[in-house]
Amino acid sequence: MGQRRTRHALAVLTAAVTVGAAAVPAAAHLPGRALPAIEGPTLPANDLEALLSLTGGQIVQSFGVATRAPEPPLRPVPRADCGPGSRPLQGEIQGRVSRADLDAPEAARGYTCNVSPLGRYPTAGGFRTWRYVDPAGHECAFYDTSLPAPANVVSVAAGPTPGVVVLDMSDPRQPKRTALLTTLAMLAPHESLNLNARRGLLAAVVGNGLTLPGSMAIYDVATDCRRPRLLAEMPTAYGHESGFAPDGNTFWIAGGGGEVIAVDVRDPRVPRTVWRGVLYSHGLNLSDDGRTLFHTDPINGNLGILDVSEVQDRRPDPTVRQLSRITWDTVSVPQNTVPLTIRGRRYLLEFDEFAFRFNPPTVANRAGAARLIDIEDPRAPRVTSNLRLEANMPETRAKLLADPVALPLAFGYAAHYCAAPREVDPVIVACSFINSGLRVFDVRDPENPREVAYYVAPEGGEGLAATTPGNLALSQPAFDPVRREVWYTDATSGFHALRLDERAWPADPPPARCVSQRTVTITLPRHYASARVTYLGRRARVTRTRGRLRARIDLRGQPVRTVTVRVTGRSKAGTAVRQTRRFLTCRGRG
Repeated sequence: MGQRRTRHALAVLTAAVTVGAAAVPAAAHLPGRALPAIEGPTLPANDLEALLSLTGGQIVQSFGVATRAPEPPLRPVPRADCGPGSRPLQGEIQGRVSRADLDAPEAARGYTCNVSPLGRYPTAGGFRTWRYVDPAGHECAFYDTSLPAPANVVSVAAGPTPGVVVLDMSDPRQPKRTALLTTLAMLAPHESLNLNARRGLLAAVVGNGLTLPGSMAIYDVATDCRRPRLLAEMPTAYGHESGFAPDGNTFWIAGGGGEVIAVDVRDPRVPRTVWRGVLYSHGLNLSDDGRTLFHTDPINGNLGILDVSEVQDRRPDPTVRQLSRITWDTVSVPQNTVPLTIRGRRYLLEFDEFAFRFNPPTVANRAGAARLIDIEDPRAPRVTSNLRLEANMPETRAKLLADPVALPLAFGYAAHYCAAPREVDPVIVACSFINSGLRVFDVRDPENPREVAYYVAPEGGEGLAATTPGNLALSQPAFDPVRREVWYTDATSGFHALRLDERAWPADPPPARCVSQRTVTITLPRHYASARVTYLGRRARVTRTRGRLRARIDLRGQPVRTVTVRVTGRSKAGTAVRQTRRFLTCRGRG
C-alpha cells in the first residue's frame, strides 16, 4: 500500500511541476493593445503596460487569430524494421509498453531496435541533455536532474536535487562524473539548461512547471568542459525554458507565465537584459542568423514566428514583430521547435507534449506528438508530415488505459522533447516519447518520415522516480554523428549512451565536388536605400556601386545544396523592404 501511495504521489507531483504554465487560467490569452488577441478575450492591457513601464518591456501584438495550417491526413509513421541483435517489443501497437513487456525477462536489459546500449550513469535525468567537445578535445555531457526539481528544492520527502551533472565521455562505455553544478539556477533549471557550442557557454535559469522567478547562471565550458567555471549570476523573472542565439551573444528566457526576456551575454561576466515582452512562450529557438524567433504558446496551443532583428542588432528600444502564427488539428501543449534545412528547404521540427489542452480546457486525451512544418515562406507555414506512433493515435489510446505507466495516460504515451544531430540535412531526429522510450525517425524524405530505431530502458536507477513502472523519457537527446551515438536521460533510470546501427543512421555519402558557381554577386533594386544580406548564418558585405547596392555571396567550399539569401532593408521612401533569393552552390560530378 505504501509503494502504491508513493507512485500516486509522484504522478500527481510530476504532473503539477512538468506542465508548462499550468497555473495560468485557461481563459488567459496573449494580450494586445487595440488589436484582437489570438483567440477569445485579452488580459487587461493597461495593467500589463503599467507593469512593463517599470521594466522597459514590450507587449508583442498578435495580428488576429492563429491560422490553421494546411496539414496531411493524420497517421502514424511506418514501424521500424528491427535488424539482427535487436530485442524488440512484441506488442501489436507501435510504441506500447504493456504489463507483459515489463514482466518479461527481456525487460531487465531493456528493449532495443537497431540500437546498442553503450554506457549508463544512474543519477536520474530531467529535460535537457547536451554534448560538447572543448578546444582541448575533452568530450563532455551535461544534463539536469530537474524531475521533479522544484519540489526537490523544498521537499524533504522528495530529497534534494543534485544539480546539473557533468560527465567525462571520453569512454562512452564508462561515463565519469567530474562536476556537479549547484548554483540556484542549476539546482532547479527545469527545461532551461542550454548550451552554445560556438562560444562554449552553458546557461540556465531557475524554473519549474509554473515558471518560477529566481536567477540566471552562465558558465564557461570551453576552457575545460569537465570542470565548468561560473562566470556570472543575475536576478531574473519567470524561467521555464530558454534558447541561445546561434552566435552565442543573446540568451533568450521563455516563461510560460507570460514573459520572454532577451539577455545580452556578449560579455558573459556582465549579462544584461536588452528586451522583455509579454508573450506566452513555453519554448523557443532561433534561425541560424538569430533574426527569427520560433516560439510555442502552451496556453492557446499555437506556434508563432517572430522577427527579432532589432534585438539581434541591439537597436535602442527594439521592437519584435510577428510574421505568422499557426495551429493544427491535433495540437496539445506545444513544447518547442528545432530549425532544420532538408534538401535545401527550411523546416521546423515541432513537438507537443502530453495529450490535453489548456485553452479551451480539454481532457480529450489526444496526443500532440511531433511534426515537420515547412517554413520556406515564414508567413505561410504548412505542416508537412506527422511524427507519431500508433500509441499516439486517438483511436488507439483507449486500448492503453490499463498499461502500467509512471504518469497518467494523458502524459505517459505522448511526446516530450525532440532533437536533431545537425541543422542541415540531419538524416535522423530522435524524440523522447515518455513511456515509449527514445524513438528515432528517418527524415530524409520530409513528406514521409519513418521510424528506424528505439530504446526502452530497463527499470531501476537512483531516486524516487525509480520506484515507478515503465519509462519517463522526457529529455532532449544529444548526438555524436561520427560514432552514431545518441545520449539522453530517463527520469527513472538515468543517463544512457546508445549507438545506432548503420541501417538506422546511414553514413553520409561523400559530398559531390563543386565545379561551378563559387561566388555570386547580387544587385539590389535602385529604390533600396540600405540593406542587410545574410546567408548560411553569415552577413554579406553590402557596397554601393553606381548608385546601386551590391553584395557578394561566397559559396566556396560548400557541398551541393541550395542556399537561401535573405535581404532586409529600407527603401529611399523609408518603407521596409525584403526579399529572398536562392542559389545552387554548384553542380555535382560523379
